[in-house]
Amino acid sequence: MESTTGIFFWGFMIVYGIVMFILSPKTVSAGGFFNGEDKQGRDANPWMITASIFIAWIFAKSVTNAANMGQSFGIVGGVGYAVYWLCIPLTGYALYRLRKRFLAKSIISFLTEHYGVAAAFCFSAAILVRLFNEVWSNTSVIGAYYGQSGTAPFIIAALLFTAITVGYCCWGGMRGSLITDIAQAALFVVLLFVVLIFIVPQDGLGAIMGSGTWTLEGGVDFIIGAGLQCLSYGFHDAVLTDRGFLCEEKKMLKAFTIAGLLGFVAIVLFSFIGVHSMLNGLVTEGVDAPVVVAQSLGIVAFFFMAVIMISTAGSTLDSTFSSLAKLTARDLPGILGKTPSTSPRIIGIIFMVIFGIVGNVPMIMGASIITATTISGTMIMGLGPIFLLHGRKGIKPTTVGFMLAFWIGMILGIWDVVNASSLSFMNIGTGKYANFLGVNFWGALLCWIAYIVPGVIAARQEKAAGIEPTWMGLTDEQIAERERALREADPELLSVVAKIEAEREEKVAV
Repeated sequence: MESTTGIFFWGFMIVYGIVMFILSPKTVSAGGFFNGEDKQGRDANPWMITASIFIAWIFAKSVTNAANMGQSFGIVGGVGYAVYWLCIPLTGYALYRLRKRFLAKSIISFLTEHYGVAAAFCFSAAILVRLFNEVWSNTSVIGAYYGQSGTAPFIIAALLFTAITVGYCCWGGMRGSLITDIAQAALFVVLLFVVLIFIVPQDGLGAIMGSGTWTLEGGVDFIIGAGLQCLSYGFHDAVLTDRGFLCEEKKMLKAFTIAGLLGFVAIVLFSFIGVHSMLNGLVTEGVDAPVVVAQSLGIVAFFFMAVIMISTAGSTLDSTFSSLAKLTARDLPGILGKTPSTSPRIIGIIFMVIFGIVGNVPMIMGASIITATTISGTMIMGLGPIFLLHGRKGIKPTTVGFMLAFWIGMILGIWDVVNASSLSFMNIGTGKYANFLGVNFWGALLCWIAYIVPGVIAARQEKAAGIEPTWMGLTDEQIAERERALREADPELLSVVAKIEAEREEKVAV
């Protein structure tokens, strides 16, 4: 990019920032800042949540990785990366069940109540790593459209983009994130189809869909590995799980299911860009497929691609920062039953700024963005049994089971990063992702066994002692009775009663 073109791209970055500031609400209540409520204190609209999940999970790094996988493995690679989006409905189902049967109010409070403070802190640490990864991996993608990795334009663009996002998040929090996500989702969908119009006619849909080979060596090893990670991946993403508590349970589950399926389709379609690169020999070492393809199609296509990346990165970053604010200002103090003397909103804003700075260090150092997905996904493979099996018949939730499952996954994930070759005995197949598949298959097996065995032992000990299990949550009859009571109750009357009760408790406390 030279002279006028460069000015045009920098100008768009500024315009984007101005538009986001205009769209983001300037004043929101605590409920709006942390829970996405509107000015009247009502839950976020389910369709708003659907759009937010959809675009927040279409990360800049994700669409780039999808295109790169398409470039490497054809349509097989695109499908492989899209499999991750199937964990959204699965996560939605798990949250639906925890909210219905165990009356969970948030992931952190649920873990604190059922597995203890130490378990909640371990989980929170994993979330912080995830949120940290979201910062640098997305800003790295933005920087690539302004210059080569490590150059001044690359770093300046990434940092400016971060500053814009932190800025409007400090105003609107979760509510602002939801509102801006709608605009970013619409922009992404429109421009994706514009870019596909440039690409698909050149190759033909048949050639694109017929690219690649459906073998382990041809990318199927990644598909299976991603499928295994789906059993746990969604639970360590605060951006996703926070949205699981913003509206009524059934509406939430519907929003998660639709968002996941739409995301799967969108990622496969975006991988066409990488497939086009492969079919036309446009591969350039060290340069991401979207950049290579966009440059080959001319400045207009390049601009559209850059706008897609900015919109997707923005939606992910603002969701990341709003979730970070909730985690640090509410969830972490809540684990210890503490209420900070400083305003929770101020605490959240402070941590947004800190993460905006520290979170860009790997970007400046040139870390590979694919590691932000595959590594973290391996480390948290022990979360699957914890959330999917909690309270199941015959498996009592135990702190021992939590810790074993959690740390087996974490240790294997870290070990795989530090010295993957030492785990080659776990490899399945001989493809590029043989180690990825093997570690996740055998590791997941160990994690599930580690959670189940202590739970089965504890359940049998209770049964032998004649103790009635209380850890299976509400019965189906109790759930139906509760739903009927809520359905028949007058919402206005319920709110008045809740206010009176709160005032009474406050007077008693005094």
